[in-house]
Amino acid sequence: MKTLKIALYPGDGIGPEVIREAVRVIRAVESAEKSFRMETTELDWGYELWRRTGKVVPDNFLDIVRPFDAILLGAVGWPADVPDHITLAPLVKIRQTFDQYACVRPVKLYPGVRSVLAGKGPQDIDFVVIRENSEGEYVDSGSRFHVGRPDEFALQTAIHTRRGVERIMRFGFEMARKRRKKLTMATKSNAQRYAYVLWDEVLEQLRGDYPDVESEKQHCDALAMNFVRCPERFDVVVASNLFGDLLTDLGGIIGGGLGLAPSTNTNPERQFPSMFEPVHGSAPDIAGRGIANPVAAVLSAAMMFDWLELPAVANRIRAAVEKTLAAGHATPDLGGKLTTEQLGEQIAQAV
Repeated sequence: MKTLKIALYPGDGIGPEVIREAVRVIRAVESAEKSFRMETTELDWGYELWRRTGKVVPDNFLDIVRPFDAILLGAVGWPADVPDHITLAPLVKIRQTFDQYACVRPVKLYPGVRSVLAGKGPQDIDFVVIRENSEGEYVDSGSRFHVGRPDEFALQTAIHTRRGVERIMRFGFEMARKRRKKLTMATKSNAQRYAYVLWDEVLEQLRGDYPDVESEKQHCDALAMNFVRCPERFDVVVASNLFGDLLTDLGGIIGGGLGLAPSTNTNPERQFPSMFEPVHGSAPDIAGRGIANPVAAVLSAAMMFDWLELPAVANRIRAAVEKTLAAGHATPDLGGKLTTEQLGEQIAQAV
């Protein structure tokens, strides 16, 4: 039996509510499968810790999470009191310090869920966006000058390296080989003549290494349009940090809503723990009301088990989610009346 040490980082807002249901489903699979044992440590980091100490994480937070096999995150943020750049800083630090450079975000419409796109069904919406997660626009490079004066200006510099672009592109090609053998790269080289010309050149150089994969590039604005117009065209999409972030919010809505959208922050070389989280935020406006959709957190847990090399566990969780949604069980965001806990219990029973 495999023993897994998992750090639970519920975070803020609806984060604790959805992580609670993800753990409920994991425990149900643990009891049914008997192929693993999960040891969890819950981290009380985030807004409440900030209220007590003035910090959202302890100073040694990286040392605390480093020994774990994986991190399962809920959501962070309480923007009414704490600026987002403060609450998000530890997540960016985890991603960059642990070299979690491959952010994988599936876009999949499940049977029983309606898409916002007229005439599109589950057979049309099933692709993956891979977001470069370690550099690009999210590197803290820049400053503000003459703050508060009429001539104030801000300088924000994106950093793209050949190594970073090549490794995320190869990660995408390898995933495409396991899926439908098509890769689309997001670019904007018609306007960003240095960074995205580099992306274009790397794609051209790597194509010959993957002759079995059809590859193309699309400008990011056109790509966003085509997500809406013809989502069935896409299989694996590779994008920079900022473009990937924007495209996957759109992808989440196409797939039925952000309450269904999971993601990973992956260190493919397994030198550090990887982190798994729903795409949605902390949603303080509905926190504590018991109506948040836990499916994205549950599916993030499934992706965690894929990464931990327990595919049968991951597939069992996904099958339970699909069965539950197909039966019409849903929280209010999907037009249903179930509470967060009730939907979590339905999925656990489906296991």
